[in-house]
Amino acid sequence: MCDETVAWRGSSRQMWTALEQGNRRWAAGTSRRPRQDPERRRQVATRQSPYAVVLSCIDSRVPPEVVFDVGLGDLLVVRTAAHTLDSLVTAAVQFGPQDLRAPLVVVLGHQRCGAVTAAARALRLRETLPGELPHIVAALEPAYATCEGQVEPMTRAHIRRTVARLRTDPLLYGAATVIGAFYSLDTGLVTRLA
Repeated sequence: MCDETVAWRGSSRQMWTALEQGNRRWAAGTSRRPRQDPERRRQVATRQSPYAVVLSCIDSRVPPEVVFDVGLGDLLVVRTAAHTLDSLVTAAVQFGPQDLRAPLVVVLGHQRCGAVTAAARALRLRETLPGELPHIVAALEPAYATCEGQVEPMTRAHIRRTVARLRTDPLLYGAATVIGAFYSLDTGLVTRLA
């Protein structure tokens, strides 16, 4: 990516390549932390032009801007427990391609997801979690059913299900490329899911 450019655009493939390169820097310990200075803040103060939307987990160990080594205004980040969808989250994802013309949507799951672990345990033991947490369990139940409750396969299955749902969304179809990816807490690397 061009550090000196405020709104660098390209194809969704080029955007994914830029994210991969940033992630490789992060994993190698050579992050540049681009476009994170007062000048960049002034550049994006009156308008934003992110080149990708990242739907990721709320996990404190997986901040997309850090994981992909990008700057202020580069990503529109939507975070929910285990990247679960509801109508408000879907609307937030739609906002990137529809209003801001972001050509790429990345659904980013991660290793040892606490929400997936809690949901798998609740489903296995037939426990009801407190408060609004049963909504997360219900959203993850289809992935649980296909993976016999194993957390890592369940996370990957849920990423694929979320990607499939977003790819059929009428406002995203044709407006953005939607892909799935998995972040390793151990290595710092993000891998794209087929």
